[in-house]
Parts: sequence; C-alpha cells; structure tokens
Amino acid sequence: MAACFFLSLAAILFTLSLLPGSTSLSTTVGATYSASTAAAYAAPPAVDRVAHTVSSLGLSALRLDASDPAMVRAFLYSNTSLLLTIPNQLVPPLAANRSNALRWLYIHVIPFYPRTKISTISVGNDLLESSPKFSTFLLPAIRNVQLSLKDLGIQKISVSTTFSFINVITTAFPPSNAQFQEPAVDTVIRPLLQFLHDTNSSFLINLYPYNLYKMRSEIPIGFPLFQEHPFGFRDDLTTGVRYRNLFDMMVDAVISAMAVAGYENIPVIVTETGWPSFSTDPAEIDANPVYAEMYIKGLLCHLRSGKGTPLRREGVSETYIYELLDKQVKQGRNWGILYPNLTSKYKEIQYSGSDCGGFFHILIMAVGQLLVFALLAW
Repeated sequence: MAACFFLSLAAILFTLSLLPGSTSLSTTVGATYSASTAAAYAAPPAVDRVAHTVSSLGLSALRLDASDPAMVRAFLYSNTSLLLTIPNQLVPPLAANRSNALRWLYIHVIPFYPRTKISTISVGNDLLESSPKFSTFLLPAIRNVQLSLKDLGIQKISVSTTFSFINVITTAFPPSNAQFQEPAVDTVIRPLLQFLHDTNSSFLINLYPYNLYKMRSEIPIGFPLFQEHPFGFRDDLTTGVRYRNLFDMMVDAVISAMAVAGYENIPVIVTETGWPSFSTDPAEIDANPVYAEMYIKGLLCHLRSGKGTPLRREGVSETYIYELLDKQVKQGRNWGILYPNLTSKYKEIQYSGSDCGGFFHILIMAVGQLLVFALLAW
C-alpha cells in the first residue's frame, strides 16, 4: 500500500515539474557593459572585479557594447558567455577587406577563444539610426567577419548585427500588423534575414518597454511592469492572442515582422532591455528605482516561467539587461543594476535560480513533503 502511495506521489511530482511556472530559467540572462572610459565612469572598476561581480550575481552572459581585449581576457575559464560588439565606425573597413576582419578577430577573439566563451559577434549597434550612411556596408562587413571565423576554423560563434525596436518596427500593437520599416526592409533587413537563416544565427534587437510606454500615453503603467491585473491585457483581434505585458507584445511584433519578410523561425536575442532608476528630467517620474526593480523582477519571473511569448513557445533565446553599472549622467537616465562601485542597487533581485514562487512552486513543495513522509512510512 505504501509502495503504491510512493509511486503515485512520484508520478504527480514529475508531472508538476513539467508544468509552466515550475521550470528554472529557460532563457539565458545577462547584462550589458559599456566601455570603461573616463567619460562613462569616474573611476572605472578593474576588469577582474567586473568579471567576479558578474559571476557572483549569477548572470550567465555579458554583452560588451565596445569590445575590450582586457575584459575578454578577464573571463578566461569562466562560465560566463560573451556577446562582443564591433563599433559602427569599423563597419566600412570591415566591408572593404576581409583582412581587416581577420585583424579584429586576432585582437579580440583568437587570443582567448575557446577558453573564454564567446557566443556571438554583433557587427555594429543600431547602425541604421546612428550611422545610416554605413548601411550599405553592413551586410558585406557581417559576411567578412563570418567568413574570417570560418577560415580560422571557428564554427560556434555566430555573427549578426543589432537593431533598435523603435527604429526598425512600424508598430507594436497589434503585433500582427508589425512590419520592418521602409526602405531598410529591402536594402538591409531581408538580405540579413537570409544570411541569418543560412548561418543559423539570431536576430538581435534592443527592446525597451519603457520607451514605448513614454511614447504611448494610453498604456497603463502596470502593462510594461508585468503587473497582472483583471483588465490589464490587450487583445490582438487578428490572431486572437491576449497579451498581459508589453515585453511579449514587442517581441511578437518582431516575430511578426520577420514572418511578413518571409523568415518566421529565426531565433531572437534581446540585446538590451531595462528600466531607468533615475532621470535628470523632472517630468520623468516613472524613471525611479521602485519601478526599475519591479520591471527587472517581473522580467526575470516571466523568463523563468518557460511560457515564452504567445507567438513563440520557446520565447527569446537570450536577454541582456541594460545595464550592469550606472554611468555618469549629466543629461539623461541611469539604467544600471549596480552602482559604479559595484554594489547592488536592488537587494531583493536574484538573477539566477528561482524566487518567483507561485501556486505550482508551493504545490510541488507540498507534494515533495508528502513524498518524504511516504518514504518514511514505506
């Protein structure tokens, strides 16, 4: 009798462990880190301290928005994967000559890989907005970097570029209406999507619910902050999908835009997302540490749920929180999850493991206790 009870409880526990909400973090979560220059930080922290801090926080990845060989070296033999960024100004010379791509790799990758885990190289960051005159050079530069990696026998580092949601997507709602903006869709994005499809690489996007919330006054504050309320949802009448947070809506807008362009199965990496804890503009009252903590905790819990997005069950493959450290801000916003001295800004956030609780978490704990009692009785 006790044996039957034991087997039944074991079956229940196994089944519950498969349900959404009881899973561990299903998306790689990291943070972005800016170049340690005097303009960014009054006293730039040592690279080994940064590496130790990233590891102690439980972050499994770091995105360097300006690749620094010293920082790449600091992650030798660590479990942290790196996403490297090639500056926009280097795109034309990389496009002109593959030897320039090889030269960059010999400085930033070859001395460290694979002892340092490097997952992806982004050729440029939001180039269509910040350096539009370089747009014709973008895909040739990406191809030269990818071919150079292949020449070096490196197969596991993917190559892509990073876009900004607001600058390339026509609309966030309804997601089914989203498309890539003209003329970039034909000149840059569709050829890039073909390249990503051929090389099994990811589409990289900077995605900020805060910025969209500031642009659209009709969006209630709870929607971007992952606060589920009885009427806190938006329905896409075309697909019949119900959205309960702005992050999912924006991700699905990207997925819809790729589908319209003819490429619906390319993985998506969110290279920047976050919520500012401070703004020098007194009108930005929503840029405060309370809302910033709510956003990050809500984001992490959502990623841990394993639910993905309504249009993509597996969700995004990687998400990077912007950013690791507060910079010096004269005019603008602070986004860091840490202060410049590397101390934590948010005491209650766990960047690894699971601290979301919820019904299934409690139920599994209860069944686990019954299982212990069954073992003792048996």
